[in-house]
Amino acid sequence: MTAPRITVNGTEAPISPAAPHTTALDFLRERGLTGTKEGCAEGECGACAILVARPGTNEPTDWVAVNACLLPAAALDGQEVVTSEGLATAGASGTPGTLHPVQEEMAVRGGSQCGYCTPGFVCSMAAEYYRPDRCAHPDPAGGTDPEHGPNGFDLHALSGNLCRCTGYRPIRDAAFAVGAPADEDPLSRRREQAPPVPVATEYVRGGSAFLRRNTLGETLRLLRERPDAVVVAGSTDWGVEVNIRARRADCVIAVDRLPELRELRVGSDSIEIGAALTLTEIERRLDGRVPLLAELFPQFASRLIRNGATLGGNLGTGSPIGDSPPALLALEASVVLADADGERQVPLAEYFTGYRQSVRRPGELIRAVRVPLPLSPVVAFHKIAKRRFDDISSVAVAFALDVEDGIVRRARIGLGGVAATPIRALTTEEALEGRPWTAETVEAAARVLRTEGTPMNDQRASAAYRSAMLGQSLVKLYAATTEAVSS
Repeated sequence: MTAPRITVNGTEAPISPAAPHTTALDFLRERGLTGTKEGCAEGECGACAILVARPGTNEPTDWVAVNACLLPAAALDGQEVVTSEGLATAGASGTPGTLHPVQEEMAVRGGSQCGYCTPGFVCSMAAEYYRPDRCAHPDPAGGTDPEHGPNGFDLHALSGNLCRCTGYRPIRDAAFAVGAPADEDPLSRRREQAPPVPVATEYVRGGSAFLRRNTLGETLRLLRERPDAVVVAGSTDWGVEVNIRARRADCVIAVDRLPELRELRVGSDSIEIGAALTLTEIERRLDGRVPLLAELFPQFASRLIRNGATLGGNLGTGSPIGDSPPALLALEASVVLADADGERQVPLAEYFTGYRQSVRRPGELIRAVRVPLPLSPVVAFHKIAKRRFDDISSVAVAFALDVEDGIVRRARIGLGGVAATPIRALTTEEALEGRPWTAETVEAAARVLRTEGTPMNDQRASAAYRSAMLGQSLVKLYAATTEAVSS
């Protein structure tokens, strides 16, 4: 193994002498790249956004925006990073000092005032600017769609970036004004080449280690030797622990680039999703094939977080308010657990055993999530939170129903935020199955759904509110299905 290095704005930089827990944000700022800012230190403001070259969906390489405050610098060993300073150098023409097109539009349209958030905005904007399938199109809504521009720009790309000065309208104007990358744009041409090859990493300093192996087998043997190690993929959860709670680990093992954890297979009886695929990668590869997950993804944090977060990480934390477990419970998904001795499949409904506890054994990791086929046709994911996007849910409810000839033949309902673990609403499922899909049935089942779980009072919501929202979510689902039928 060679000494860990990161290519930053086209120049290789050694990670040493940074400590293994040092974030990419601090690593960059210590090298004078102070456009990358720290605002919240937990991935919610986007001031720290940078671009990373990752395996592409429609091109060999995609430029992906991520939160530098959450990623350990060591996790970027062997990878290519571009900061806001690098955009100015390598953007439109490669001429030093020339503003990148997204920087130019932000400047001329008044999208920057104090400037603190601006570098993060332009990095997130640049990732959308270089998205291969973004293309200009006539606005089918006649100019009434506020979240998608006629240039194909999806404003959700900026959902993880916060600004306190401009009121966002000038930023939106800038986003909707950018055109297509020029033919000579070096960052655009970079997409046509292969992404950086994953490298094995062994970075040890001061008694702490950041380790990455090339294969799943090597990683599982390492986990057997170091069962106390912290396993990370996108570090969207562990990074918060490091920054906010000052947690440190003697050993961190990265699994984000393991090829065995990055496969997506669609079979005749199931869909298998690799545990280390990011939510953005899953969303784009499935392309709506699993409608319930298609409803979940836009409500899961922000694009910046989804560019790093994984299903394996979301399930591995065991959080009762994780967004993916309710949807996966409604889909009757299973997790594939692997250790050095082999694999086993566990239904997700049997995976959680207590608050942030599961059946996963020391030395074992989540390799994949399996969703059985066929899928139920009536689905919905309802997330009740204080903000529309980029927020933690007070309650999350996922529905998957089979309704045939007006009768509920099968009902699966996953709940989050109302118990110590994500749960199935088994009593409500029984109250629906075999009964007509009518307002009377729904009202009766909604009364049952309000009694599911053991909701608590906390700063996000009261127990009474959570219970009320459970029942209301079923009423909302019924209203949506009747509207669809009538239209």
